[in-house]
Amino acid sequence: MHSPIETRALTTLATALALAGATFLTGCGGSSSSPSAQDVNALPSGVTDFGAKAYRATATGAASTAAGQDLLTGGLGKSGIASTAAAALTAFADPANPTADELRRNAIQSNYRGLVDNTANGGYGVLYGPNVDLTGKSTLGEGLVPGLEYVGVLDDGSGRKRVTMAVQIPDSFDVNAPCVVVGPSSGSRGVYGAIGSASDWGLKRGCAVALTDAGKGMGLYDLGDDTVHRIDGTRATRTVAGTLSHFAANITDAVRTAYNAVHPNRVALKQAHSQMNPEKDWGNDTLTATAYALYALNQQYAPVATGSTSAKSRRFTAANTMVIAASVSNGGAAVLRAAEQDTTGLIDGVVAGEPSAQPNTTAGYGVQFGGVPVASYGKSLMDYFTIANLYQPCAALAPAAALAEVSIYNYLALTAQTATATNRCTQLAAKGLITGSTTAEQATDALSKMRAAGWTAEADTMHNAHYALGNAVIISMMYTNAYGRISVVDNLCGMSAAAVAAGAPAAMAANVKAASFATGNGTVNGTPATVIYNDSVGGAKAWNLGVSPSSGVADFSLDAALCQRALVTGTNVVTGAALTTTSTPTKAQSDAVRAGVAEVQLNGNLRGKPTLMLAGRSDALLPINHSERAYTAYNKLVEGAASKLSYIEVTNAQHFDSFNAFSGFDTRFVPLHTYFVQALNSMYAHLKNGTALPASQVVRTTVRGGTPGAAPALTAAHVPGFSATPAVADVIGFSGTSVNVPN
Repeated sequence: MHSPIETRALTTLATALALAGATFLTGCGGSSSSPSAQDVNALPSGVTDFGAKAYRATATGAASTAAGQDLLTGGLGKSGIASTAAAALTAFADPANPTADELRRNAIQSNYRGLVDNTANGGYGVLYGPNVDLTGKSTLGEGLVPGLEYVGVLDDGSGRKRVTMAVQIPDSFDVNAPCVVVGPSSGSRGVYGAIGSASDWGLKRGCAVALTDAGKGMGLYDLGDDTVHRIDGTRATRTVAGTLSHFAANITDAVRTAYNAVHPNRVALKQAHSQMNPEKDWGNDTLTATAYALYALNQQYAPVATGSTSAKSRRFTAANTMVIAASVSNGGAAVLRAAEQDTTGLIDGVVAGEPSAQPNTTAGYGVQFGGVPVASYGKSLMDYFTIANLYQPCAALAPAAALAEVSIYNYLALTAQTATATNRCTQLAAKGLITGSTTAEQATDALSKMRAAGWTAEADTMHNAHYALGNAVIISMMYTNAYGRISVVDNLCGMSAAAVAAGAPAAMAANVKAASFATGNGTVNGTPATVIYNDSVGGAKAWNLGVSPSSGVADFSLDAALCQRALVTGTNVVTGAALTTTSTPTKAQSDAVRAGVAEVQLNGNLRGKPTLMLAGRSDALLPINHSERAYTAYNKLVEGAASKLSYIEVTNAQHFDSFNAFSGFDTRFVPLHTYFVQALNSMYAHLKNGTALPASQVVRTTVRGGTPGAAPALTAAHVPGFSATPAVADVIGFSGTSVNVPN
């Protein structure tokens, strides 16, 4: 008798297994009566395998070598990930020349910390963390998971794609009940960017975990000295790194030299500057990582193929191995896209946490909240981020967005940027983009524009922190470059990337650059590079100090924000005039960016795959009206009764769980991560035993409250589980073709 996984249509399986390097032979056993290439385990097309390395530490330690590391924590255990450990990452023996093993350890430490609130009062080590088992109990000690890790790279033949993959196989892997969790990285993170999400759950379950950077990652290229990251995180010149280079800008030495003469100390980041629009391939890259995981499992456990002296057979296939695609944020978008593109049946189920889901249309469906239609929904990420980049710093000064903890949670005030935000309001009003004669009136109008553009009221008090931390600026700069396939030397909208000293571009310190594979998250968030406004009055400055030529005052580089918005609209934001061959930006640049956006948008067809999608209602980074709510409605329009998508919306949860450790966040928000774990448990039970998935619903949590910076400890009572039979007032349903989310 076959399990639900084994009873897929054989014709579908035949195509699926081609991705894993062979053609499926029909028949229940999937075996051949004679030797054939079809029996031989083979790498997916375009993949180079660097083999496996053992990480089998069972006790914590310095973990400077592979022998001292494990798969989940890099040998550091729960204690080494926790915030009670030293604030800095674990020290390198030689900071100027960290080893690949040291960089792996610190990358795991950094990425795990980046995804969760790692304080005990926030739930770390109590409700979740390496030491917490899948029932929510602290039974796993320090949480080390011994096993093997395969590393491979996918390329398209150009030598520029260079997608990194790591397949983690725990020693607890059950060959008789094989399972794989595939986790593309969140944000712009590197290959370990889903370590605290996909790996944490999958390794505890005894599944192999396929990690991939999906063409992003900490690919830092220094235009000054022509140095790159190798795949293993160590640095070398582009020439020395050769085929092991992770990313270098696609420019000649002559172009680089000329650029450096005018714009010294600049760097390029892979997602922004590869000129390949890697997001368009996130789905297929995720599918290839899945196929690579099957290859690795066969290399490890399959017998030698019939008629061969060394080549392994294909013991594990998509027909007999449970595959769950699961990740968060950009990784959540990647697993949705993978499901949409999975014409071959590799993936059995999907868990997408707070995904940047971008429907390719707003036609034919709608979004309602409390029965009231939402006016703005389903915008592309580039559309709403360039709106935020214009209005958010001014909106943060509105009385309705005011913060009770002015000295703690008010990031604009903390960073002495309130005066600059006031200037932004003044300049927006002068350009006719907002109204009002006072800052309060102008800010209120800016906030109303944010609301009209799809942000919810729950996001009001988050605008301050999000803008001051640079989120809108970083995304607007990186993604316009990425979508438009713009060269780093083109300085799109007058912006570039560099380390900063005294507010201006500076040479990146050697030790900072050496550690960047571990410390950076693939963005220009200041670690190690910052967004630079080249066209600032008085010379190039960090974005937050930029003085626009049109205003002559510090206004957070407003002219650049106007330029980035024009790339999306195709018109001058102030005058409404169409862009031309001589405008800034040009029509060609805008056309390129908009074409790139179209390449990454989702079609809503999950091919009947069981899917759980999660969102925090207070997400101010990826507004849920444009992402999860809109995608839920669009999927229903596309798939109709065949849809198996359940959407869970969690109150009092926002995009960055790691922010919950900050004073002011701790009293207001609960971790969404606990629901990601619940969703994976639910998906596993559904695929394994046929247990029904939870219905679409609102989960109503309770905040910790108390004093900012000293909120009481999070308990299970604050974060209730999914309901098998949600109350009518909590059911997310449909009114015609509109999704209706209860208030």
